[in-house]
Amino acid sequence: MTNVYGSPEKVTMKSALFGAAITALESDGWKVEKVAGSGKSSVRRITKGKDSKVVSIRTTQDRSIAFPRTEGDKSWRTLDEVDAVIAASVDDKENPHFANIHLLPGDEMRDRFNRTYEARLKAGHTIPVGRGVWLSLYANESFSPVHHVGAGAGNKYPPFGKIPLDAAKLISADSEVDEEEPRADEGLTIAEAKRRLGITFGVEPASIKIIVEA
Repeated sequence: MTNVYGSPEKVTMKSALFGAAITALESDGWKVEKVAGSGKSSVRRITKGKDSKVVSIRTTQDRSIAFPRTEGDKSWRTLDEVDAVIAASVDDKENPHFANIHLLPGDEMRDRFNRTYEARLKAGHTIPVGRGVWLSLYANESFSPVHHVGAGAGNKYPPFGKIPLDAAKLISADSEVDEEEPRADEGLTIAEAKRRLGITFGVEPASIKIIVEA
């Protein structure tokens, strides 16, 4: 998945997407507030009339979102604590112009992530606890390739907001580093590299051979 800290441009885009999510929510009539004591930078409380939800805002530059498992592998970090997920995705990976903002029900997203996690483990994938499990917003759900199990939430729930990224970059979003996102200095395991290449080329990771020349 995209390393959002790999360049100044990617950091700027991450902030722009986060700001676009806040703008879209406010334009849709939601009041957006930090959650005192949550300790998680992506979490906000949104309120519209009597409707109040705790949400996690996820930004994505490759149209997939991630959540990691907790220590002990018993639950999802952050995802299990929210009522909904706000996904802010670029409209195009190579030439983005807009941020598409989706409101995704928390129960359904937990089900999707549970199903994809179980399917990947059954397929023999190694997923280190604490590393994000990535799920495509827009791929059609299917059993093959296995990483498409649970995919497609962005298709089922179309964006409620579409924010021009040129405007979004001017928005000052009070966004910090999300604890689930990989850092720029993290190493990459062979298994993870195969998984990411499998997503890119639409093939099973087991069919990918990697040769490392020192």
